[in-house]
Amino acid sequence: MAVITVLVADGVPGHQLTIPGMVFTTAADIVGRTAYEVRIASVTGTVTTGEPALALTTPWGLRALDDADTVLVTGHDGFRAAPPPGVADALRGCAARGCRMAAIGTGAFTLAAAGLLDGRRALTSWPHTEELTRLHPGVLAASLGDPSVVDGPFHTAAGVMGGLDLCVDLVERDHGWRIAAEVARRIMLPLHDGVVADREEQEREIADRTSIEPTLRWLEARLHQPLTLAELAAHARISVSSLNRRFRAQTGLSPLQYLLRARLGEAQLLLENTDVPIEQIAARTGFGSPANLRHHFQRRTGTAPRAYRAACRALTARIAVRPPPAPATEG
Repeated sequence: MAVITVLVADGVPGHQLTIPGMVFTTAADIVGRTAYEVRIASVTGTVTTGEPALALTTPWGLRALDDADTVLVTGHDGFRAAPPPGVADALRGCAARGCRMAAIGTGAFTLAAAGLLDGRRALTSWPHTEELTRLHPGVLAASLGDPSVVDGPFHTAAGVMGGLDLCVDLVERDHGWRIAAEVARRIMLPLHDGVVADREEQEREIADRTSIEPTLRWLEARLHQPLTLAELAAHARISVSSLNRRFRAQTGLSPLQYLLRARLGEAQLLLENTDVPIEQIAARTGFGSPANLRHHFQRRTGTAPRAYRAACRALTARIAVRPPPAPATEG
């Protein structure tokens, strides 16, 4: 059984706990329950996650690293500071005995602080890329277009999709592409189906109460334009205050929140399904500039647009049916 130790600290984003759990337990369901043992470890025994804050008890301490085959360091609030006593030594000890080392988001700062990423390419959360190389000049920043990066035994990733790509890649290295493809398929298809179901349910609810349905469709056809509340109210032929009430009653969102969500949803579809350049996506969805699109997209998904597109393509490629490699020929 391969031991995966996930090292966490206060401020760990929730997705960085759930993604390893989803991927490795899904792999265990396919391969057999003895495929992986996932340990959640911390220095203090308890951690508080990032918003929404949850207090969690971690069943393992640093001893969980002693016999780990893979150590995965998550992001946390104190990533700029030196690691707590014992952490850097434990990580260096793991690396010295050949343990596979990984980090998601700002977890890369912890590996860098232990001196493990000097001279190596690494990724971190997009807003902190320059800060990583400034605090740790020996680290070579990888392209933001990559969802995850491998340099020797060190695996790093940025954002939600990057973390998913990293974990599925570890499964592929352990059990081959067929198992990794099935893991990706089981995780990605329910997510996609859920998005479609939510959208269809929302459309049914809107159709049942049609007072603002024409305005919603009008808005969605003009995402590229700088729409204002006054323009939306004028189209609906009601006051701004009435528009706000009806939007909240029928969509659960304010008009501008709905507009932002529609723009981000369209940007996601274009990133997932087309080769349209980021600059054109920003223009077509009303964000105006790549920087503005990146800001809002990062807040929504935890991933920069280029990295999101790359991760979607990487996961889609894993799911796609691939023929087995041709047998080697002698001579």
